[in-house]
Amino acid sequence: MGETVDRADAERQSDAERRPGAERRADAGRRAGAEQRAGAERRYFADPAQGPGIDPAAVAALADETLDFRFKAVPAAAHGLTVRDWLATRPALDGLGTPLLTLDAAALDHNLRTMAAWCRDAGVLLAPHGKTTMAPALWQAQLAAGAHAVTLANLPQLRVARAFGVRRLLLANTLLDPAGLAWIAAELDRDPGFAFTSWVDSADSVRQMGAALRAAGARHPVEVLVELGGPGGRTGARGVDAALDVAAAVLAAPALRLAGVGGYEGALAHDASATALAAVRGYLRDLADLHRRLAPDYPTRTPVVTAGGSAYFDTVAEELTPLAEQVPGTAVVVRAGAYLAHDDGFYRGISPLARATGATPLRSALHGWARVVSHPEPGLALLDAGKRDLPFDEGLPEPQLVRGGGPLAAAAAVTALNDQHAFLRDAGPAAPVGAVLRLGLSHPCTAFDKWSLIPVLDHADAEHPRVVDLVRTYF
Repeated sequence: MGETVDRADAERQSDAERRPGAERRADAGRRAGAEQRAGAERRYFADPAQGPGIDPAAVAALADETLDFRFKAVPAAAHGLTVRDWLATRPALDGLGTPLLTLDAAALDHNLRTMAAWCRDAGVLLAPHGKTTMAPALWQAQLAAGAHAVTLANLPQLRVARAFGVRRLLLANTLLDPAGLAWIAAELDRDPGFAFTSWVDSADSVRQMGAALRAAGARHPVEVLVELGGPGGRTGARGVDAALDVAAAVLAAPALRLAGVGGYEGALAHDASATALAAVRGYLRDLADLHRRLAPDYPTRTPVVTAGGSAYFDTVAEELTPLAEQVPGTAVVVRAGAYLAHDDGFYRGISPLARATGATPLRSALHGWARVVSHPEPGLALLDAGKRDLPFDEGLPEPQLVRGGGPLAAAAAVTALNDQHAFLRDAGPAAPVGAVLRLGLSHPCTAFDKWSLIPVLDHADAEHPRVVDLVRTYF
């Protein structure tokens, strides 16, 4: 019986895909009206943000977690205390061991305010990519600073976000897992204030999502964005015409609701050269064209167009914000995530706020700390931090200063990392055995995942910084 129903649904969907555009638009309009009548309180992704966007009590409860051996950043003297009780002792950086990763409270605050102001001025919404930190307390700070939603990349990350009551989630990926779709359907049914949208880039994906949602007995359609890709890039329909075919399949699928279009321009470039920026602009213009061509078909008055990692969000705003007038109601959403911690490497060099004349630059809030444990030969020192502790995929750590001392020689450089060691060359007498060095890091996306609890310092440039918070991550 179930197979017969599914087959009939599939045949109806196939027929709908062949209908003229005007007929599809009428179907979409009728469906939108029915949705409004069925549940006036149902929240959709582009609806105005209301409330804190996350459960403050769930975040506050993190302070009740007991510290123990699971958290390599805290000393044994803290074991048995709760986060709240240990912070009440006003711990200092000098009392923490190495290797260590820390955040800088002053820089975090600066970056939050700077990005929020930039988004307001640019006329875009911000849905920061939460996978960068996987830290609910930092998500809360971003939402409080004005972020519209949180972006995530996979199903386990979505479950973390819902455990902390995040109300608006954008999945920058296609969700095909039947159990995951059943869970999303149940969350939408349980919480009318929960808004969720994901990407889709093929008719096959549309059919599989529809079948899984029907099997789960989904009562509310799942919002999806048609993903446009680019040659040699990541996922996404290759070309506007292919994306229009995907949109037609979505419009014919009762279990799905076409909410807009999206994609990731960062897969097409890796620097700020003229050639790279031209590739990004070309892609964004195709995305804008797709959005305009779909405008008559959208079953919503607030369609979404989203792009923008942490490297080209300025270009995204320049190319996509005119759509708000061309397609009234359009919500332009950027998804930069690395801006909060920033870095002393890849993003320091490519961030739009570093490249633009007169812009307020972001500041690195991310530092590594490592101790010199060996001088096995002239000009070479070994530190006790390696690949298990620090990011290395977008550049090696940058030696900056000696804790309690001064800056290192300009020639000092980390030239290689092993699992648990860093090779430091040409640091000179300023880095004897036992000295603790501060390291600038590159690429926060592969830094947070190595630490389940990260100390936040009042100011990393102070002579004796104090720990003012602990950030819990969930990878």
